Amino acid sequence: MRKTTLWMILILAAILMLAGCGKTVYEPVAIDEAVDKCPVCNMAVADDQFAVEIILKNKKALKFDDLGDLFVWRGQNGTKDIGEQFVRDYRTKEWVKLGEATYVYDKSIRTPMAFNVISFKEKKAAEDFIAQEGKGQLLTAKDLESRKWEPNEDMMKAVMEGHADKMKGMDGMGEDGHGTQDDGGMKMDAGSK
Repeated sequence: MRKTTLWMILILAAILMLAGCGKTVYEPVAIDEAVDKCPVCNMAVADDQFAVEIILKNKKALKFDDLGDLFVWRGQNGTKDIGEQFVRDYRTKEWVKLGEATYVYDKSIRTPMAFNVISFKEKKAAEDFIAQEGKGQLLTAKDLESRKWEPNEDMMKAVMEGHADKMKGMDGMGEDGHGTQDDGGMKMDAGSK
């Protein structure tokens, strides 16, 4: 009886080990701000709470600067080659599987490409954010699947105008944002020659 029990335990252990061998594990990949570019908008991906990733089944990592761009990419390329998708918690920047996170949308939430959706590891943290801000719509990963992913055009316009205003205010720059001096538009310090 003891031998039979021992053999049964060994066979069961072997079956469990073999069953676990076939499952591929996908992990998020660190953001490298010096080289990572979003495949949708071609902007640099910052190592911040807005960064999201798709890890393809071949283990290639696609990094996006905004959750909306991830969904735009999916709309253009489909999902059959996706192994896993990761978002970051808005407060902690911890990586979370897209399907396990909770989301908040509000047209006033600023995100890099103005899709206005942020992610949270815990539903309670998303609810707390909405209560603190006094606005926002709670979303699940399933809600994101049926969402129409378009950037907030008013926010994009305001951001672009803000960049233009910064350019106008730079030393040595004219109203059009171009240099006004004979040194190529760069104001030189007396000590920097």
